[in-house]
Amino acid sequence: MEKNMNVISCAEAVFLFLGCFLAIVSNLEAQDPSKLSLDYYSKSCPTAQQVVRSEMECAVRADPHNAAIILRLHFHDCFVQGCDGSVLLDDTVSMIGEKQADQNVNSLKGFDLVDKIKEKLEAECPGVVSCADLLAVAAKDAVVLVGGPYWDVPVGRLDSKKASLDQANTDIPTSDQGLATLISKFLAKGLSVTDMVALVGTTSYALIFHAARERSHTIGVSRCVNIRDRIYGDFQLTSKSEAASSLYLTKLKETCPARGGDDNTSPIDHVTPTVFDNAFFETLLHGEGLLNSDQEMYSSLIGFQTADIVAKYWADTAAFFKQFADSMVRMGNITNPEGGEARKNCRFVNA
Repeated sequence: MEKNMNVISCAEAVFLFLGCFLAIVSNLEAQDPSKLSLDYYSKSCPTAQQVVRSEMECAVRADPHNAAIILRLHFHDCFVQGCDGSVLLDDTVSMIGEKQADQNVNSLKGFDLVDKIKEKLEAECPGVVSCADLLAVAAKDAVVLVGGPYWDVPVGRLDSKKASLDQANTDIPTSDQGLATLISKFLAKGLSVTDMVALVGTTSYALIFHAARERSHTIGVSRCVNIRDRIYGDFQLTSKSEAASSLYLTKLKETCPARGGDDNTSPIDHVTPTVFDNAFFETLLHGEGLLNSDQEMYSSLIGFQTADIVAKYWADTAAFFKQFADSMVRMGNITNPEGGEARKNCRFVNA
């Protein structure tokens, strides 16, 4: 299918260059991944991963969307200060937490589920397993439980004693950003363009990549407020107004009117919305990506590299699964160099 090529401005080109430069000269968020290990809890809490898995099985069985919700929490955690559980902190009299960030407020969910898992872990091994590790392991379980790939999760992360609302507002990608901006944000975290395509394609980035996505785009849904500009904008242009696409667009507009219904939701992957697979990439090939930031990976003028990766992942499920697993490990290795603690309650720092 012929791609729609959007024009990139000089400002975007400069921004992309600066993002690449910054990523090369500094590993802004990454801590030495050798500090994490697969056997970190082998003596202190050998049943930790089984406890998390058991609770996730119950949660996903009750509602498959819990998989995307937990995946999105992990993503938003890692993109701010590293994977340190800071996204879970409640506001206090002296700190406004990341839950109030533009990309999180009224859309980030799953905190009650985290509380439940943490309660079980504390009963098993008091004060041992960090909330950051809880999220990393639960995200892996979430993906596996909806048909995605398995990967071993290195553990040993510590929970931050503070959150950063400012970083949450600036560092987490949003659904309305152009490809150059998205690439620069991933590079700044030490993640490659290939990592970006794999993670966006599934870890959503909607409600599972931001407030815009529920995440993992392959298993998430998006609120109307985050897709309205796209479906009433260039959707027809990128989809070539083909009959099937026109019918799909009509249904989208029924769910998401031009005005009102901001909290109505539509599956980001409308083919297999509750299964982790590569069908999301097919929607991009047809120009039917719901989020502008998703479709840009295939239709943008500067997307020559990302477009090839999108096509590859649609054609080769095994390649996509392997890369996604590898990219999740890479993202999970972004830890907070300031260290921290193992919180007893994920919402508050230890007394």
